[in-house]
Amino acid sequence: MRTKQFRVELSEAERAELLLLVGRGTAPVRTVRRAHILLAAADDLFDADVAATLHTSEATVLRVRRRFADAPPGERRARALYDQPRPGATPKLDAKGEATLVALACSAPPGGRAVWSLQLLADRLVELHVIEAISDETVRRTLGKKPAQAVAGGALVHRAGRGRLRGAPGGRAGPLRRGGQPA
Repeated sequence: MRTKQFRVELSEAERAELLLLVGRGTAPVRTVRRAHILLAAADDLFDADVAATLHTSEATVLRVRRRFADAPPGERRARALYDQPRPGATPKLDAKGEATLVALACSAPPGGRAVWSLQLLADRLVELHVIEAISDETVRRTLGKKPAQAVAGGALVHRAGRGRLRGAPGGRAGPLRRGGQPA
């Protein structure tokens, strides 16, 4: 007979909470699958059987059981069901750097250019000593976070009689209501 290294023993309250979570249907799939794993592990099913039934790997079943068994009693369910927050990378540009980038994008392009390219913006930020190095992709992502009005600034024009607001190169920015009504 095989023995389990990390036993899952659920109280009636924990089992009821897990059944409610599974039955409600509003939790993320990953959370519901982990709840199913805990319920099956509490019924003394083996990892291979649970993994085959839930279409997951045995390593996932073992990891959920381990996280449940290793956690303090008050945190067992939360540790087994939910991931720990991930820190992510620190932003390249702080608020002042983002403001400089938006102001630069809204200013007149350098001589001989009709518009700012992302690479030109990145190079100009380095020239201004806002940042030591930055890629054009980071510039694109940063500008993409800002509202179109803030980035476009004065580049939005209204062509008479058309009832639409257009970007300077001709791209559509949105409708205008006649008679000063809000959009």
